[in-house]
Amino acid sequence: MGVSSQITELLQDWRGGREDAFDQVFALVYDELRTLASSYMRRERPDHTLQTTALVNEAYVKLVAHKDSVLENRLHFFAVAAKVMRQVLIDHARTRQYQKRGGKEMKKISLDEAVAMSDERAADLLALDDALKSLAAIDARKGQVVELRFFGGMTIDETAQFLGVSSNTVVRDWEMARAWLYQNIYESGGKPG
Repeated sequence: MGVSSQITELLQDWRGGREDAFDQVFALVYDELRTLASSYMRRERPDHTLQTTALVNEAYVKLVAHKDSVLENRLHFFAVAAKVMRQVLIDHARTRQYQKRGGKEMKKISLDEAVAMSDERAADLLALDDALKSLAAIDARKGQVVELRFFGGMTIDETAQFLGVSSNTVVRDWEMARAWLYQNIYESGGKPG
């Protein structure tokens, strides 16, 4: 049985009530999730190994909470994981920006979290998130393509398979979305990346 089939079967078992099945799924995908998290953290200082682990662990906690949603297979799992990691990063960036502005009721965070993201990176990520929400309101599929490729680390072919479109469509959507996001972020005063 291939890993993808094994993940699908374990996800079905988990939805059916077998609690340990999700831990087995997570063990199978841990290295891929860690690679994905590492790609985010690579945009920061290169010595953030603990932050990569923290991002993966936070994603695990949030993914466990998705038991009621139907995670069908490996691709679907990674699509949801991409959303979760994006939200973890956005929440952290918002917290960082809030603290920078001297917000009342400052949320305590660990030292690892505090150094994981620079103020500039937090602002860039928030600008990207806002622009991505605007794009998704105009063209949901292009928004999904960006989320799956940028936050989910999926290839063109994996994205096409997940969305049920051709690889050429994904390439076109990816190029158009990147251009739209660049223009939107630049015009709104964000820093283009």
